[in-house]
Amino acid sequence: MYSEKMKKTVMNYESMRFTIFCVNNVAEHLNRSATEIYHMMQNADIIDGYIVPCYDVLHSYSKEYIVEDLISFMQKKGVLA
Repeated sequence: MYSEKMKKTVMNYESMRFTIFCVNNVAEHLNRSATEIYHMMQNADIIDGYIVPCYDVLHSYSKEYIVEDLISFMQKKGVLA
């Protein structure tokens, strides 16, 4: 799922829009601000280390799947209880 090789991916317009989509939907699901979720994801290297490098695969899934996947990943990274 996640590897150090993925960190080399550069964010483009599509992956930036997808990142915003992810942050906003996770924030809505958790009833938190998008700013808070963005900082949590950024500090845990979820944006540059997972969302952006996996954009090609992740964007093909449903919103519900993406939100649950990201919440699970945040929990594994210790960002969420």
